[in-house]
Amino acid sequence: MASSAKRRAIGSGENPEESNGSSDEELEESEEESVDSEEEINEEVVVDFEAHTISDNDFNGIKKLLQQLFLKAHVNTSELTDVIIQQNHIGSVIKQAELPEDSDDEDPDEVFGFISIINLTERKGLESVEQIKELVLAQCEKICSAAVVEQFQKVLDDPSQSVGLLLSERFINVPPQIALPLYRQLLKEMSEAQRTNKPSGKCHYCIMISKTCQKAKKKNTARGQAKEEPTFINAEEEFFYEQAVVKFHFSVQEEADSCHSGQWSYDDVPLKPFRTVSLIPMDRMPVIMDKLKEHLTI
Repeated sequence: MASSAKRRAIGSGENPEESNGSSDEELEESEEESVDSEEEINEEVVVDFEAHTISDNDFNGIKKLLQQLFLKAHVNTSELTDVIIQQNHIGSVIKQAELPEDSDDEDPDEVFGFISIINLTERKGLESVEQIKELVLAQCEKICSAAVVEQFQKVLDDPSQSVGLLLSERFINVPPQIALPLYRQLLKEMSEAQRTNKPSGKCHYCIMISKTCQKAKKKNTARGQAKEEPTFINAEEEFFYEQAVVKFHFSVQEEADSCHSGQWSYDDVPLKPFRTVSLIPMDRMPVIMDKLKEHLTI
């Protein structure tokens, strides 16, 4: 999978004491060289990404991505990362393709993203699992109607209906097209795990917690109120959201730093960071995969 990225030159400050003796001509030449240099550096660079089996070496990279998802929520991301690594028969990590020997990259094994699913029903009792269930239920109770809360809790508490936590996190510069082969591989691995009675093979529902942001959009409603619509950071997750039987959003603006909150804008309208929770029946996965194939096939 190839992604186009741009390198941008960052100018360094000049010491005034060293520049006092410079002539106007020298300064003009220096500025011209700087412009030429920026033009040379500001070029498109193609980066290839590959999917790999999850290993112990990926602990820090996966945990970092989980922390970006959960922010300051009370979730044991170390334990959750351990679970993801232990069940490495399901899931993949995204890494940069093999680099040339003369590459300047310091960490060729850096994790750019990962995908996995944790069976919350089978892992009942684990601290991180119970914390995630408490988090989503608490937010659901704040936002949703009593009927929706009852429906959501009934699914989570039903031992005969396994619920998986679907995790798909990546750096923002990794293209969404990589999601299609990753989900195909994940579903294939889940099918194989179910056949061999391994953990996370069989799930009746999955919960997805998506990074989203919102801006006010005025809709023609009877009351004339403004309604906010979510924008998904991982664009393909909107297809999962569309198939959800329970869905809601909660703000994380107080937990997010400046790069997740006030610095975002769209048409000069500030964007507020949210998390969107979707409860999706697994039997709707074929519809979702058709959507992914339609929109993400290169």
